[in-house]
Amino acid sequence: MDLPPLPLDRTAGRPLAAQLADALRAATADGTLRAGDRLPSTRALAATLGVSRTVTAAAYDQLLAEGWVQGRRGSGTYVVGAPAGPPARLRAPAAPATRPEPPLVNLTAGTPCTAVLDRAAWRRAWRAAADPAPDVAPDGVGLAEFRAVVVEHLLRHRGLPADPGDVLATGGSTAAVGELARTLPPGGRVAVEEPGYQRAVVALRDAGLEVVSVPVDGAGLVVDALPPGLAAVYCTPAHQFPTGSRLGAARRVALVERARAEGFLVVEDDYDGELRYDVAPLPLLAALGPDVVVHLGTGSKLLTQTLGVGWMVAPPAVRDAVLAARERSGTRPARAGQRVFAAFGAHGDLARHLRRLRRELARRRAAVVEAVRAAGHAVEGDAAGAHVVVPLPDTATEEAVVAAAAARGVRLDGLARHHAGPPQRAGLVLGYAGPGPDELDRALPVVAEALRTR
Repeated sequence: MDLPPLPLDRTAGRPLAAQLADALRAATADGTLRAGDRLPSTRALAATLGVSRTVTAAAYDQLLAEGWVQGRRGSGTYVVGAPAGPPARLRAPAAPATRPEPPLVNLTAGTPCTAVLDRAAWRRAWRAAADPAPDVAPDGVGLAEFRAVVVEHLLRHRGLPADPGDVLATGGSTAAVGELARTLPPGGRVAVEEPGYQRAVVALRDAGLEVVSVPVDGAGLVVDALPPGLAAVYCTPAHQFPTGSRLGAARRVALVERARAEGFLVVEDDYDGELRYDVAPLPLLAALGPDVVVHLGTGSKLLTQTLGVGWMVAPPAVRDAVLAARERSGTRPARAGQRVFAAFGAHGDLARHLRRLRRELARRRAAVVEAVRAAGHAVEGDAAGAHVVVPLPDTATEEAVVAAAAARGVRLDGLARHHAGPPQRAGLVLGYAGPGPDELDRALPVVAEALRTR
C-alpha cells in the first residue's frame, strides 16, 4: 500500500526506530492507516526510508507489543486499529465537558409537514421506484409516469387541465425560475413582488436580469404598479409569499390581459396552492392565460424536499426554449425523485396524504392564530398554506421579538429579510408546518410571551 509521509529526523536525539513507531502510530490514530491495511515488509520499508532494516524491525516490534499492528504468518504485518487509547504523550487534552444546546424549534416558513406522512406508503413508493432498470440515456422532459401523476394532481386539486406533453419535470420552483430566467432576453426587466420570495430574486439576478420590485397589498400584486417594458412578471398569486394574500379575480384578469397586450411572460409560482382551508381557490393564472403564463409547482411543500422535484406547465415556445437550454447545458431533472413521486401518486397515496395534510395544517393554523391573538396581536393572510404574518410596528421590534424567542429555544423569521430593497414592512412570518405537534405546543407560549411584551 501507499504509506503516508513518515518524516525521520536524523539530527534529533530520539532513536530512528522510536520516531518511525510514533509516525506509524499517529497515522493509525488519525485514520490515515485503517484497520486491515497491510504494511510493507521491514526490508521494503527500510529501502524506501533509506534506513537499516534494524530500524524498521524495531519499530514494528514496538507496535506489535502495543497492539497497533498484528503479524500474520506467511502474509505480513497488518494494522488492527488503535487499542483502548494512544500513549499519553499523543493523546490530545480532553475538552471540558459541556452539555450540548438543544436545537431550536423551527417556526420559519417553507418547511414541509412530514409528521403526517404515511411511512408505510412512503416505503412502498421507494421500493417501487427501485424496480426499473438503471437509466442509460439522458431525459430532459421528465418521466412519462411522473408527468401523468402531475397532470392528474393538477386537474383534481388545482383545476388546471393539462396534457402530459405540456408538462416538464423540474428540480423544484426555484430551479425552474433559474431555468426560465436563462431563456429571457439578457438584461431584460422582470417584476417581482415586494416583499417576496428572495430565492427567486437571486435566481433572476444570477441570470443577468434586472429585477424591478412591485408592491403587494391585501389583494396581492398591485398590477397597476407594473412598469412598462417588462420581459416577465414573477408572482405567487394563490398565496402570496410571504404576506399570505390572494391575488383577486379582477387583478388576475388584468395581469393576463397586460401580458398579452405588452408581450411579457407571467411566471406563476404555485408553491403551496393546494393548501386552502376556507373556500375553493380562484382559477389559476395558467387556466386564464395558457398562452402567456408559465405555471410552476413543487413537491417540496406537499411531501418533502428530499425528492427535489417540481413541474412546469408552459406555452410551447417557452417549453421548447427550456428544453433547448437543457440540451445545450446538459442540465436535466433527476429521475430518482420523479420515480418516488410517481409511485406515491399512482395508487392514491398522494391524494390521501393531501387530505391528511390539510386537516393537520388547518388545526395548527387555528392554534397559532389563537396564541397570537391572545397575546394582543393581529394575524394577516388567507386561511391557506403553512404560515401566517404577524405585523409589527418596525424592524427594531421585529428583531427584539425574534431574539427573545431564540433565547428561549424558538427560531422565528422576520418579514424584513423578504424584501429585495429597503424593508417597507415589519413583522413575523410564522410557519407552523415543520415542527412536530409536541414541539409546536411548546413553542407557541414562547411566541406569545415574546409578542406580549412588545
